Amino acid sequence: MADLIKLTAAEIAAKIAAGEITAVEVTEAHLARIEAVDEKVHAFLHVDREGALAQARAVDEKKARGEKLGPLAGVPLALKDIFTTEGMPTTVGSKILEGWLPPYDATLTKKLKAADVVILGKTNMDEFAMGSSTENSAYGPTGNPWDLTKIPGGSGGGSSAALASYEAPLAIGTDTGGSIRQPASVTGTVGVKPTYGGVSRYGMVAFSSSLDQGGPCARTVLDTALLHEVIAGHDPLDSTSIDAPVPPVVEAARNGSVAGMRVGVVKQFRGEGYQAGVLQRFDESVVLMKELGAEIVELDCPSFDLALSAYYLIAPSECSSNLARFDAMRYGLRVGDDGTKSAEDVTALTREAGFGPEVKRRIMLGTYALSSGYYDAYYGSAQKVRTLITRDFEKAFEQVDVIVSPTTPTTAFPIGERADDPMAMYLADLCTIPTNLAGNAAMSLPCGLAPEDGMPVGLQIIAPAMADDRLYKVGAAVEAAFTAKWGHPLLEEAPAL
Repeated sequence: MADLIKLTAAEIAAKIAAGEITAVEVTEAHLARIEAVDEKVHAFLHVDREGALAQARAVDEKKARGEKLGPLAGVPLALKDIFTTEGMPTTVGSKILEGWLPPYDATLTKKLKAADVVILGKTNMDEFAMGSSTENSAYGPTGNPWDLTKIPGGSGGGSSAALASYEAPLAIGTDTGGSIRQPASVTGTVGVKPTYGGVSRYGMVAFSSSLDQGGPCARTVLDTALLHEVIAGHDPLDSTSIDAPVPPVVEAARNGSVAGMRVGVVKQFRGEGYQAGVLQRFDESVVLMKELGAEIVELDCPSFDLALSAYYLIAPSECSSNLARFDAMRYGLRVGDDGTKSAEDVTALTREAGFGPEVKRRIMLGTYALSSGYYDAYYGSAQKVRTLITRDFEKAFEQVDVIVSPTTPTTAFPIGERADDPMAMYLADLCTIPTNLAGNAAMSLPCGLAPEDGMPVGLQIIAPAMADDRLYKVGAAVEAAFTAKWGHPLLEEAPAL
């Protein structure tokens, strides 16, 4: 059983298809692992033991009938608790949706089920995906499996921690300003933010609709690509979904190479606030890519310095609009409905009890930025900056095939260290936010441990919109070179839980 949890998703699927192991054995092994370690890690908010075993049995029955199995059939997955799952709680890490059972599956959930991926349960997250540490969950923080006193990133820290602690070989995250890539970076795993519109948002609880994007997370580049291929594609139920073929991500992951590619290094992605060990590992990655045959090009993207400020006007503005639907009238928590209070009073009392401090902070920021007299000064100006960032990317991609940077300026910080300092917390997304504002694709993958603290460092690769395959081509080459250099995958250095 212990050996099963260390296998990659690709290996698990191949062994199930060959009849060497059963989907039920694999699922039971991961459920046993969750039972053994999740009390310490707190990656999961809900484990669907019966549902997972029923899905696994269905895969084994399919195999017994001689039916062809998909590339991830029988592989267990941890699903971020922001996607609706029919009959399984979806809380978005908030008290306001505690115990809510959605009446339908998100498109992404349907695609996973159709591919016979086994959904183990729902993972912890910052409330409504607002945060960079998973400390903003109404259900308590998640620990980083490398050091349980440190954060696993956010908002999707539950998904990244489930991967790093071998509770699941695959996971799903969402990325509004870096919430797939930053958790991947600090836990030594792989995470991809697909091109905006590449993966359906139907059934994904909205935070900031022009930025939110679901995506795949795993321990290897190939596993991430296999999951990407399952969840991506056009969805008529999502008006922002791109009606175009999915880029050939699996083929790219199987044929990793940077030979002859132009790789851009943006001068704005370093400087004050960056940990020395993070920059050291990043610089080593750039040297490695050069050795593998890439041409390194220095880029100047001045508008990237304004990305953080623009993001923290656009995202809260959209959040204040999206979260207005949580009014205690239709679903979720309802407080103070004793027959003596007005609907407005019940709504106010419910929001007071149901929303956490960070959510309230962003609703207030956004409502102010959108208010009469301030709209042009704040939200309108932020959208202009967004256009400048998009243009800087367009100019950059005329000169290079991909851009690389550190994923996050520091390694994982101690739980509680930045809880009372929102600005310090927001700086964790310094390198990831420009990509969300422009809608491009990006990946984080491990590039070593920081010498100061022995914690994982992430390398970010950014590609133009709908060129997601470039991430996997470069990522697979870098991963193979680093694995050869270290003699084993980086996660094998993580302390055993």
